Amino acid sequence: MQQIRRLGAAAACAVLAATGAAATAAPAAADPAPAEPAVTTAAAADSGPIVHLFQWRWESVARECEDVLGPNGYGAVQVSPPQEHVVLEGEGHPWWQDYQPVSYSIDNTRRGTRAEFADMVERCRDSGVRIYVDAVINHMTGTGSTGSGPGSDGSAYGKYSYPHVPYGDGDFSDCRSDISDWNDPHEVQGCELVSLSDLDTGSEHVRSTVADYLNDLIGLGVAGFRVDAAKHMPAGDLESIYTRLDEVPGFGGRPYVFQEVLEGGGPESIRPPGYTHLGDVTDTRYHSQVGAQVRDGRLTGVLDTVREGMAVDGDQAVVFVDNHDTQRNDTSISRQGMGQRHTLAQALTIAQPYGTAKVMSSYDFDSDKQGPPSTGTEEGNPAGAVTAPTECGQDGWYCEHRDLNAMPTFATAVGDTPATERARDSQGRIAFDRGERGFAAFNATGSAWTLTAPTALPDGSYCDVANGTIGAADACESEAYEVAGGEVTVTVPAEGAVALHTDALCADAQDCGATAPPPGDGECAAVTAEFSARAETWHGQSVHVVGSIPELGSWDPAQSVELSTEAGGYPTWTGSAELPEGTAFEYKLVKIDPDGTVAWESGGNRSASADSPGEDCAQAFTARWR
Repeated sequence: MQQIRRLGAAAACAVLAATGAAATAAPAAADPAPAEPAVTTAAAADSGPIVHLFQWRWESVARECEDVLGPNGYGAVQVSPPQEHVVLEGEGHPWWQDYQPVSYSIDNTRRGTRAEFADMVERCRDSGVRIYVDAVINHMTGTGSTGSGPGSDGSAYGKYSYPHVPYGDGDFSDCRSDISDWNDPHEVQGCELVSLSDLDTGSEHVRSTVADYLNDLIGLGVAGFRVDAAKHMPAGDLESIYTRLDEVPGFGGRPYVFQEVLEGGGPESIRPPGYTHLGDVTDTRYHSQVGAQVRDGRLTGVLDTVREGMAVDGDQAVVFVDNHDTQRNDTSISRQGMGQRHTLAQALTIAQPYGTAKVMSSYDFDSDKQGPPSTGTEEGNPAGAVTAPTECGQDGWYCEHRDLNAMPTFATAVGDTPATERARDSQGRIAFDRGERGFAAFNATGSAWTLTAPTALPDGSYCDVANGTIGAADACESEAYEVAGGEVTVTVPAEGAVALHTDALCADAQDCGATAPPPGDGECAAVTAEFSARAETWHGQSVHVVGSIPELGSWDPAQSVELSTEAGGYPTWTGSAELPEGTAFEYKLVKIDPDGTVAWESGGNRSASADSPGEDCAQAFTARWR
């Protein structure tokens, strides 16, 4: 979790202002770097990318490991914090209540019980997928949660008093006020993060208690941790905790650790390089720089950015287009802000050579504090609004990772081989090799791109893992491409990718391409394009979709598709149009006043393609007014 815990709008705005100032301040002199690594980890997801199944129930994660993640090359799942959390009915059970621990019991959270958690870890391990826990060890609850008890497992608590742990007043830092100087290590690491009770991680009691909690999870088979708010704990304190951790059963080795360390001013001790001797760090430059390049269709600059512009070395970084924090405070780089291009951005993150890729899988939200889809409260269950099972494409669940098909296998196949650019076309199209093991091409435009490019791939017929999953008996379920004489010709879909690698050669036992009809020649004669847009209006205004094709008005607002909203659903507007399958198009949102005045949203045209319909021949397109 980043610096924003959203205990209230005023607090959130204050932190945004503080972190913004810190990010632009001139850094002070760096602290001396550690002489040598202090902690060695061995249970890393070196067999594939990480997927963040944000707020998923334990049972749903287990099922996804078996049905989707294992077969399609994911190495690990980051799951939401599994500890007793506050229950904030008055706040509508926001997502961030899970980041305010009441105790380290995992017996009951809104995502399930201890038995269900243990079952998930075992089933995912049997599918070859590690479980990484989002570990909240910097703090307990906040001022705004006082009086909202009990916790999700029924424990009583008060700020600085957590008898079920047990923690008392003496287990917390002496500074009982919010951070005001984000360049001062003493404040950043010793004062309160948005009024959250800051644990004294220099205390032996706190260190041993936290290590016991993490070892309890390791004993169940957890293979690693994303350490939340690591920037707010001295590296020496974390080192003391990490060195107490047990080896991981099943996978072996010490648990993999990657730490949330946001950039900003101040000395190196509170910036990403100050923590890399302990484990990997999350490099948010990738989100802000590469994410923006893909959003804006500037693909040809990506390889230069990851070579020269990142915060730490690639073997020390975990990178992502968006995470649960950034998709709320920077919505333009998210599934809700980018639409189909978000899939392209996550595929490119897997294919490029910098860092360990982490892809996002989340849910639709209308406010930045909105919790996950819920089945409501259950009698006798103190966890409050219980998280609904994940049904992809229903009840607000996005499941963005499924759009990546078998793309995660690409990362495993190419390893740490360098990238060599092979082709480009304007700013929005690029192709590159990863050594002699992989070839990938990306197209951030509204029309297909056919190219012939040199490649170091050996001659052969290759499965396109960007556009097909891995089915029964490891059969490729996508179109095949032929490499001959050091060249390959591919057709990259609009707003899409093609990816080939040496672990996905089409042999006689495989049926490459048989189930992948060309665009526009599938089972759907037409695709119902289901548009969902979030836009604030005044009474009488309407929201429309207008686009580049006749079905969307050919850029004439008078012929556009009008959306509608319902009581309780505002400001979400919905509507649909029938499009020929395979149609690539561009579109924008417009607001139309009763007198016919048209207001166009800002920014460039949105690009999309009606080429991924579900069994009901429908495809969803989401947008937020810009």
